[in-house]
Amino acid sequence: MGGACAEGAPTLAASSSDEPNHWRLAVSPYTHHWRYNDQHRPVWAIAIERARPDGWLIGASFFKNSFGQPSSYVYIGRKHEGMPGVAPLFFEWTGGLMYGYKGEYQTKVPLNFGGFSPGFLLSAGWQFNRRMSTQLNLLGDAAVMWQFNYAWR
Repeated sequence: MGGACAEGAPTLAASSSDEPNHWRLAVSPYTHHWRYNDQHRPVWAIAIERARPDGWLIGASFFKNSFGQPSSYVYIGRKHEGMPGVAPLFFEWTGGLMYGYKGEYQTKVPLNFGGFSPGFLLSAGWQFNRRMSTQLNLLGDAAVMWQFNYAWR
């Protein structure tokens, strides 16, 4: 992994050429919705990702959506580390296909067809050490999700 950091600032990982691909487990225990809706239910998620040394990743997430429906999200994305000049700070984006918003809730996500819709997440996080990090995922204009990550390196 490794990324850009301020001159003299410590890095949290080996250089990209030394770091192998690794797996990452993500758990999201809490989501805050921007607007109250009495139909909202607690949201949780669990994900598994395969990350490359150059920051690219591929993953799958299983979650209970805001309306209590079992849902999933398969995605690709990129993690940008050490930005802007702060070694532990990272930004991440993912895009892919989501499934699960069905029935009366199918209009709660754009471009939904039979429960399938495009998904896109923007995230900012903090890398505590080579294995553990936390991040906030922006869920469109609806909510923000808190996530913990553990990497097997």
